[in-house]
Amino acid sequence: MLLLIQFTQPLIAESNKQWKFDLGSSEVEKGYVVVTPETTYSDNLGYGMLCPNGELCSVEAKKGDRLMDDCITSEQPFFFQLNLEEGRYKVTVTLGSASKKSETTVKAESRRLMLENITTTEGQSVTKSFVVDVRRPEINDSLRIRLNKREFGSTNWDNNLCLEFNGSWPSVSSIVVEEVKDLPVIFLAGNSTVTDQAREPWASWGQMLPRFLSPKVVVANYAESGLTLKSFKYQNRLKKVISVMQPGDYLFMEFAHNDQKKGSCYVEPFTTYQDELRFFINEAKSKGGIPVLVTSTNRRKFDEKGKLVNTLGDYPDAMRQLSIEEGIRLIDLNAMSKTLYEALGVEGSKKAFVHYPLNTFPGVNRELKDNTHFNAYRAYELAKCVVSKMICMNEFKNYIVDDFKPFNPANPDLVDNFYWPLTPAFDAEKPEGN
Repeated sequence: MLLLIQFTQPLIAESNKQWKFDLGSSEVEKGYVVVTPETTYSDNLGYGMLCPNGELCSVEAKKGDRLMDDCITSEQPFFFQLNLEEGRYKVTVTLGSASKKSETTVKAESRRLMLENITTTEGQSVTKSFVVDVRRPEINDSLRIRLNKREFGSTNWDNNLCLEFNGSWPSVSSIVVEEVKDLPVIFLAGNSTVTDQAREPWASWGQMLPRFLSPKVVVANYAESGLTLKSFKYQNRLKKVISVMQPGDYLFMEFAHNDQKKGSCYVEPFTTYQDELRFFINEAKSKGGIPVLVTSTNRRKFDEKGKLVNTLGDYPDAMRQLSIEEGIRLIDLNAMSKTLYEALGVEGSKKAFVHYPLNTFPGVNRELKDNTHFNAYRAYELAKCVVSKMICMNEFKNYIVDDFKPFNPANPDLVDNFYWPLTPAFDAEKPEGN
């Protein structure tokens, strides 16, 4: 059981807004704040550990390097939280255990995949860096984003940077957090297929995208379940994006799933849908931003011949046409998702969506059957689709991680080879929008 003992060591950032933490119970490295298994996070302390389903322990190695001679580890996922202001932060973690092989996956905020299954042998350590967007709903003193119900209390909009360490025996010996500025930002605008899904088994391509990008660029995901082009504006999300956008930043836009539904936010494909997209495009351009259109992912619906049925009507074609007319970059995720689902097949594609018979998904005691929203495997594959097209745009080539291999949705990764350690947060309810 995790002991609720608070350490009162003051948390002081250096003048360049850098915070350094030495994890473990042995002697602390000079200039670092010590974090032991008993340093439990609280708002008053401003930093600390959480291990909701297990116990943290400190593992020591032979003396010599104070920073790496011990680590915090557990058999269960654990979290580190740090109070921070809105901004972009480079996070550098040293991973590895002195006692055994370590496998660590790092997620940030609401399950954004940052580092995938970093493996070290006994006594080995590896240092990796990534960049996290930390944000608030406030735009100015009088205006703020109108959050949806599920977003209240979300780690995307609170006062903390939240890091999740997961996998088989995750182990961390140090964490350094440093504010960074002047990095290009990729803003994401969209719906449930793009947003950071906070709970298992739901996932989106937007929250997988950071794993494939280097610390030279930031992903700021403002998408939310159930949103349309109009509601994204009404909730002041576009105002928030534009308020922090700098020249050279990007705005990726994927909308259609909810925009096609009758109601106050409905838009016609070749008229009002294109008009709303033009508004987003012009707003981004007004700040020197670069708009990128992303056609919507397909739903899972097959005909009797095993071919995917188009349930999105003319919206993908309307976006393609707009891209040509306005000279806007296009990522045709609609076409790639069709190829991907047909390659997986009628039954195989169920493994890419949230399809789980009764009592087969951990933490959920009901059948799950959803042909719109996807699980972590499909989200990961769709993110690779997006990145494969980003590589074709010259300005993105320097932002892709070195280990990214050419990806063809007609030859998807085998689902049995996909490893996703579950975050200890589950929800049987479907996200808004279907």
